[in-house]
Amino acid sequence: MLYNLLFPLADQFSVFNLFKYLTFRTGGAVMTALLVSFLAGPGVIRWLRMKQKQGQPIRADGPESHLLTKKGTPTMGGFLILLALSVATLLWADLTNHYVWVVLMVTAGYGLIGFLDDFLKVTKRNSKGLPGRVKLIGQVAIALVAGVWIMAVTKDPAMSDTLAVPFLKNVLLDLGWFYLPLAVFVMVGSSNAVNLTDGLDGLAIVPVMIAAGVFALIAYLVGHALFANYLQIHYVAGAGELSVFCGALVGAALGFLWFNAPPAMVFMGDTGSLSMGGALGAISVVTKHELVLAIVGGLFVLETVSVIVQVLSFKLTGKRVFRMAPLHHHFEKKGWAEPTVVIRFWIIASILALAGLSTLKLR
Repeated sequence: MLYNLLFPLADQFSVFNLFKYLTFRTGGAVMTALLVSFLAGPGVIRWLRMKQKQGQPIRADGPESHLLTKKGTPTMGGFLILLALSVATLLWADLTNHYVWVVLMVTAGYGLIGFLDDFLKVTKRNSKGLPGRVKLIGQVAIALVAGVWIMAVTKDPAMSDTLAVPFLKNVLLDLGWFYLPLAVFVMVGSSNAVNLTDGLDGLAIVPVMIAAGVFALIAYLVGHALFANYLQIHYVAGAGELSVFCGALVGAALGFLWFNAPPAMVFMGDTGSLSMGGALGAISVVTKHELVLAIVGGLFVLETVSVIVQVLSFKLTGKRVFRMAPLHHHFEKKGWAEPTVVIRFWIIASILALAGLSTLKLR
């Protein structure tokens, strides 16, 4: 909004030239989201605690310590993330950019699904929430709309239905309309992968923040013709504006971490995890870095694979591969303290993010 209102006045007031620069507006989005989080956080948490009384229902089959240490902690803290993210994005992004709106649509839509899931868990005092089939149908429907929208507004027709391959320059796999199911899979898969990772205080929010920071850089480079040409990555006109959104997500994540740091004052719930995962998936689709997301978000992939392996193994052989899935609970069951699991997983997420960044140059 500030860009649309103030940049046209740059001829009269040269200071408004600052709004032309994505780096300036991205920095502004980070600080705005952080400020909104700090100002609104205490009030939001008090309101959630008052409304929820007993807090989020804790899995009875989870690590025994959770039943004692996490009981009574309110959920739906993802609302705070969505509030800070939305305010910062709307304030600092170019609101004529279709990519900004499609990513906001995915984020808000998945956030609504997560909210309904959290609401049912709290009101029914049951950790199951929305039926999995209903949740999946909603996610697929939103992703389908987003995928068609992205394909329609991509300025270069040759880029709208193609898949870029990391480490290989000038390689685009033309998938035609088969690209749409792939885009849906990326958004839905990313959303659920972050959701599975969100099981310990601070565990999911920092890897999300790291991934958002990486994609802020990717979006900036992909959307800049000179940098894209130099790095031999595929140029997507207008995608650079998503660096502002990613900056807002980093700021919102930092602000939420302030309240989610162990011992957590609030959980993000599905309201936060589904929406942030969906946002990362949508950004990767716009920037043509879907496969790179699997590297940058490799921690989320590992957590998801651990659940798939556990379920398949138990159904086929009657035996469990892990003491408990997702993977972070396996290490808790082995005796690792919660902060140990969280910090080591943060380290893994950082290493994978660096590996993902390397794809920009290793071609």
